[in-house]
Formats: sequence, C-alpha cells, structure tokens
Amino acid sequence: MTAELHACLYAREFPVQALLRLRPELREQPCVVMEGNAPLEQVCSLNTRARLLGMVRGMTRVEVDTFPASAVLARSQKEEAATRAILLECAGAFSPRVEERSEDTAFVCGIDIAGTRSLFGPPEALARRLVERVRAVGMRACVTVSGNLHAAVCMAKGLPPGATVKVTPLGEEAAALAELPFTVLDLSLEQADTFAAWGLHTLGMLAALPEKDLVARMGQEGRRLWQLARGERAHLFQPAALPLALAEHMELDSPVELLDSLLFVVAAMLDQLIVRANARLVALAAVTITLTLDRCATHARTVRPALPTNDKQLWIKLLHLDLEAHPPPSSVLAVALDAEPGETSKVQLGLFSPQLPEASRLDVTLARIRVVVGEENVGRVELLDTHAPDAFRMEVFKIDASRATERNAETTDQAQLRAAARQLRPAENVTVTLEAQRPVQFYFRGQKFDVDRAYGPWLACGDWWQPTLWGHEQWDIVARAAGNSLLCCRLVRDRMHGGWQMAALYD
Repeated sequence: MTAELHACLYAREFPVQALLRLRPELREQPCVVMEGNAPLEQVCSLNTRARLLGMVRGMTRVEVDTFPASAVLARSQKEEAATRAILLECAGAFSPRVEERSEDTAFVCGIDIAGTRSLFGPPEALARRLVERVRAVGMRACVTVSGNLHAAVCMAKGLPPGATVKVTPLGEEAAALAELPFTVLDLSLEQADTFAAWGLHTLGMLAALPEKDLVARMGQEGRRLWQLARGERAHLFQPAALPLALAEHMELDSPVELLDSLLFVVAAMLDQLIVRANARLVALAAVTITLTLDRCATHARTVRPALPTNDKQLWIKLLHLDLEAHPPPSSVLAVALDAEPGETSKVQLGLFSPQLPEASRLDVTLARIRVVVGEENVGRVELLDTHAPDAFRMEVFKIDASRATERNAETTDQAQLRAAARQLRPAENVTVTLEAQRPVQFYFRGQKFDVDRAYGPWLACGDWWQPTLWGHEQWDIVARAAGNSLLCCRLVRDRMHGGWQMAALYD
C-alpha cells in the first residue's frame, strides 16, 4: 500500500495578488486592497512593498492616504473566485485529488500526490514544477510536502518570506513543526491567551505537554491542537471536481469608454488564457467577451476564427475589429473573457498541392470585410435542398483541410472536363423565337443569335403551399451570332408569369 503523501499550495495575501495578476503595471508599486463601505473601509490585504512602507492591515482610508505613493484597489470577489479556479486548475495538472482549504486572505489547497513519483519525479521536483506553473499565471505561492496534510498546511504558513518549497521526510513532521509559532494554527483569542499564560510560544512546546493533562484542561479541542502540533492529526481527504473552464474576469478601477484602453485590459487577460491553454495542450477555438455596462447592462460578442489558435495578436485584432463594428452603447465597468478549447491546427498538404490561405490573415481579412458589408453577407455559400433559383444561404467560413486535399488530388484531365457557369444577377430579359416549342432564335444585349443546339427542357416547380410559388423550364443553348461567334448559355422560361431570361453564361 502506498504511503500517504500530501502537498500544500499556499498563496499569501490572496486578495491583492488576485487583483495584480491582471494589472502588471501595478506590481512594482505599493498596493493595498480596501474592504467595506466608505468611509469605514479598511485594508484587508497588501503587497510586500506596501508593508515595507509601514502599512498594515486594518488601516482606514484616511491613514492610507498619508502614503501618497501607494495604489488603492477595491476588493473583488469575482476576480478572487476566477483566480481561485485557476490555481485549482494548476494543482489539478499534477493530481486528480485536490481539496480546497482557502481562508479569508489566503489561498490554501491540499493535493494528494501519493504515487506520482513515476510521472513527475521526487516530491521536491513536483513542488518546484507546481511553483513555476503558478508563477506562469501571475501568482506567487509556496509548496510544502509532508505525509500529513495538516502538517503541510502549517509548514506552508510558517515558511519565511522568499522560500517557495519545503519537503519534510515521512516521520519527521513533529521535528519540522517544533519551531513554528502558534499563528500557524489559527487559534481563537481565548486559546492564544491561555497558551500565553502558560508560557508556550511554539508548537514544540505544545507537543511536549502530557496529552491527558491538556485534555483535562481544554477538552477535545486541546487534544486536536496537540495532535496538530505533533503532525499526527488524521484527515479525511475530500477532493473537489476540477472542470476545465478557460475564463477570466476583471473589474475596472474606473469606467472605460475608449476602445484602445479596453483592448489594453483584454490583452492582459488573453495572455493568461493562452498560458493556461498551452499548459493543457489545447488552442482557443472561440472567445466570448462580455462587457458589464452602466445600469447593470451587458454587451456580449463571440469571435470564432476558421481554425483554433493561440496567437495573441490575432485574437486582439479580431476582437478589435468586432468591437469596432459592434461598439458597446455605454462605458464599461467590467470585462469577462470565456474561451472555448479546441484542438491545435495541423494541416498536412501534398508535395505538389497548392498552399492553403494562411488562416490568421484570412480571418483578419474576413473581419474587415464584415465591418463594411455586414456579417450576414460574409461566409461560405451553402446550397439548399431545392431546385429553386438562387436557393442558398451563407454559413460561417471554415477551412476543411480534408476536402481541400481531395480537390488537390484530382487530375488535370478531370478538371478540364468541367465547365464554369457565370450566373447573371439579376437575370437579363431576352426575346426568344420558338418552333415546335423549342427555341430557335433569340435576341440578347441587342444582338441576334441562331440556336445550333438546344438541350432541354428541364422542368422544375415548388413551394405550392406558399405565396412564393415558382415554376420554370431551363434550356442549355449553343448559339451563333452574325459574326459566327459562339455563345453557350442557359435560358430560363418563367412558366408562372411568362417571359424568358438569360440566367447564366458558360465559359
């Protein structure tokens, strides 16, 4: 049976880290996060630079304003929830058993890493890879490893600033916890006062007390603390479900009306989405941007290129063109990005096959055309299941690599057997002379043509149940003009209203 082995992922000052993750321009400044309603709001989290200036938790807004160089941010539960999901996703890449144990101002999760040595190497190597994975999404955290989950959590809380990884050998949890202060146990005020009165300051002092005497004075809660101090407290692991959700949310510090300013925010969010997609070996197939506007209104747009891609510049350009064509009606208060994962694009062409259009350049070109002619007029033609004239609809353009390869495999002789028809829109009226119900002569664009050969008629009708009832007969004609010039065309007769029209010309 594999021995228990747990890792703890711990991120201090989680509220401020969650806000600075998408605000890289503020990371080098002293920053504090305020919580509560004005004017009674207080500091609930701050970064290291703010702490070095002398700022502490619990400061009021008036006290914070005495530090002019600091940046003040409002706490955002939505951004914290999104960041919490991202960190759980990072932990889930190393084990399917992840349990969240977050506190008010710190992110804490336990990871069951028993049996992962063959995949990720020794525990220290796994811990360092996890730290790098978390750093890639813009967060700072530490990882501790122990055979006891509670011991790993306590050691993570007691790590000095700057330390990121600590691995405790199995059976040495008590010695590793001995020098840690009581603050890692989250004692109540009454418990802290009791231990202070007894002259206890570290977990080693608590672990040295007789168990029975401690239980007699503090009850079962004393026994729980004694077991925690010795690293012997058992834990029933409760893993959480970790679905893949490529989403980012950011609440803006002030309303934004300029599109360029909005795209600056979107670029930072796309960076994180692409990092997470690359870590899962997937690409972004579609991105939905949801803008929260004044008066609780929302403005949502979805961009879907022909092929999934992780090209940041391409996504910014496509979102820019789409928002330029469909701008939000009012100022923006918050931005959310939701991405749909897709497989990375790989197209294998034949040695002598013509190269397909570059997907990224084609997407940008189509987006620019949509701005001019409208979305409903750009795409790929799809024929409808009917013989009605001009029966088609526009669908979203997609590159089908398999069909392109099949077309490229056709021989030149097969391609030469096909004739191209240039359809006239709108069809032009012509005057036709009939003999025995077959066309023998017609006038087209002021010129007389004599029919050499006439193939047809092909009769078609439909939609008898609708006011748009239609019926026509079609002829394929080979005719000659006075100068012996040859004309191959298609004539159509409207059987419902009478009259002939030139529908198409054959090359």
